[in-house]
Amino acid sequence: MTNTIQPHELKARLTSSDEIALVDVREQGVFAQEHLLLASSISLSHIETMLADRIPRLNTPIVVCDGGPIDKEGLARRAASKLHELGYTDVTILAGGVSSWRDAGLEVFSGVNVPSKAFGEFVERHYQTPHISAQELHQRQHNGDDLVVVDARPFTEYQRMCIPKGIDVPGAELVYRIHDIAPRPQTDIVVNCAGRTRSIIGTQSLINAGISNRVMALKNGTMGWQLSGYELESQADRVAAEPSNQGLLLAQQAAARVAKRSNIRHISHDKLAAWQDDRTRTLYLLDVRSPEEFEAGHLPGSRHAPGGQLVQATDEYVAVRGARVVLVDDQLVRAVMTASWLLQMGWPAVYVLDSPFDGDTLETGPHRPRILGFEEAETLSAYELKAALDSRESVAVMDLGNSLQYRRNHIAGAFWAVRSRLDADLTLMPPVGLLVLTSNDDVVAHLAAKDLTQTRPNQLVRVLAGGNHAWFDAGFPKASGMQQRIASSPDVNPDENDMWYKPYDYSEDSDRRMQQYLDWEIALVDKIERDGTLQFRCFE
Repeated sequence: MTNTIQPHELKARLTSSDEIALVDVREQGVFAQEHLLLASSISLSHIETMLADRIPRLNTPIVVCDGGPIDKEGLARRAASKLHELGYTDVTILAGGVSSWRDAGLEVFSGVNVPSKAFGEFVERHYQTPHISAQELHQRQHNGDDLVVVDARPFTEYQRMCIPKGIDVPGAELVYRIHDIAPRPQTDIVVNCAGRTRSIIGTQSLINAGISNRVMALKNGTMGWQLSGYELESQADRVAAEPSNQGLLLAQQAAARVAKRSNIRHISHDKLAAWQDDRTRTLYLLDVRSPEEFEAGHLPGSRHAPGGQLVQATDEYVAVRGARVVLVDDQLVRAVMTASWLLQMGWPAVYVLDSPFDGDTLETGPHRPRILGFEEAETLSAYELKAALDSRESVAVMDLGNSLQYRRNHIAGAFWAVRSRLDADLTLMPPVGLLVLTSNDDVVAHLAAKDLTQTRPNQLVRVLAGGNHAWFDAGFPKASGMQQRIASSPDVNPDENDMWYKPYDYSEDSDRRMQQYLDWEIALVDKIERDGTLQFRCFE
């Protein structure tokens, strides 16, 4: 039987220097309604796909939590059992879950990526990061003033919507590439993101690096721009180029100033090898360069974590408090800038790897997470599924992708469900002879098929090989929307249940949701101070 821990004892452990991973195993949308500050959202539905990356050491102390008595699904107990099954040896359950923590008078938080979001507000408050309003920027663009707008988000976010004339320069790339974008010190630089955090961190990064231009964060980012009544641009493709030789030299000089100010520590390959062999301490080896550079060649065992996103959503990359974090960047600039922020966020053991690619055989391609406990179920092809559906046999298709993916595109006639609730969801459907599981790819479907062999051994189950992509690629019928095809929790709005929706993911009332989101971000600093489990710091 798995041991339990009481709220105040857990808080004491979270504020110590010992390693600990606090894992909330509810669906992300439920997690976003109320959770502990330092909890990582690793839902039971996706636990096998996330654990190897976020908690790589099997003897890491892990505390699992769910909502507590209000949740009748026993998610924490089920997750603890799953963790033991996957080889994790030190697992404890928070007694009473999130509700017991709240009832003990401790702080709870809504939203996602809260430590990072609160840190952005802390940085603005402490450093007095300058900003510009949407109205002033719009007027200055109209006047033809000497300024440049740089968007600190990844390209996919930037391309969805951006400030007109904005150039995509994701987070940690700013100091690396800015000297060629704005070579004249008279050119003002405006940094934006969707909301606030990456605008603030990006602006302050350039200021900390000592560039001579005037730099400002666009207040409230693209949301503030839209709320001010201005049009956003979509499908833009203005991407900052690789730095010139002179631009690189200036960037490295700027990063050296930050490294000295922040006391950035460097390690050798020998030290890294020793840490990789250490089974008593968790190590994250994170490559903070661009996706293209990572895929062209990276260190074996490293994971891609672009610097800006690592600061923006730290909990999505590292879940073990007290772990060592080693950053990789052959030009050092992005690693140094990222390290400076992680240290201020309260991650004390952050290092930059010197000469990372000297003498090493590199791997190519994107990072592919290791999926724990994966077993392939029996499959059928898209063509076989189409024939079965056309035959009018007793067949049902169950889509286990997230609700946003399902809403946009799904196999015509497919039901939607959440893997962690699949057994209960099936009671909402009439019995069928053949149940076909699918997801965007087929990974979650294979994992769910394994679950059903235990809970419903008499049900004939197959997995659609290649998932929804295989069906769509074959040109077979698809549909959109959620109407009358939701098997999972029909009494709960799925938008707020299986995943967290960004304000602009909603088709209605998006302006109100944007303003609520911005107000939520601004209020986080005071809540962090009341909570007391996380201490930010500054470099003067």
